[in-house]
Amino acid sequence: MQWRSWLTNFGSWTASPWAFAIVITYGVSWFFFSPETLEWHGIATLATWLMTLFIQRAEHRDTQAIHAKLDELLHVHGDAKNEVGHLDDREPEQIEEFRKDHTVSDQQLGGS
Repeated sequence: MQWRSWLTNFGSWTASPWAFAIVITYGVSWFFFSPETLEWHGIATLATWLMTLFIQRAEHRDTQAIHAKLDELLHVHGDAKNEVGHLDDREPEQIEEFRKDHTVSDQQLGGS
C-alpha cells in the first residue's frame, strides 16, 4: 500500500515546476558534458519528456479546478455526506471502490 501512496505523490510532484527544471537541467548537462551524443534522438527524448510534463501539469490543473468546484457544491448542499468531501485524500483504487459501492446502492434504491 505504501508504494501506491508514493506513486500518487510522485504523479502530483511531476506537475510541479521543479519537474520542468530537472528535465531542462538534465538536457543542459547532457549538452555540456557529452555534446557529441546529443543527437536528434536525444533531442526528441527531451522534447517528449517536456511534453509529457506539460500534459501532466494541464491535467493536474484541471483536476484541481474540478475538485475545488465540487468541494464548493458539496459545501453548499446541506445533505452531502462528509465522507464524500474527503475522497481526494484516498488512493485511486479506494475511490473506485467507493464509487462502485455507492453506484450499486443507488441502483438498489431506484436512483440513477
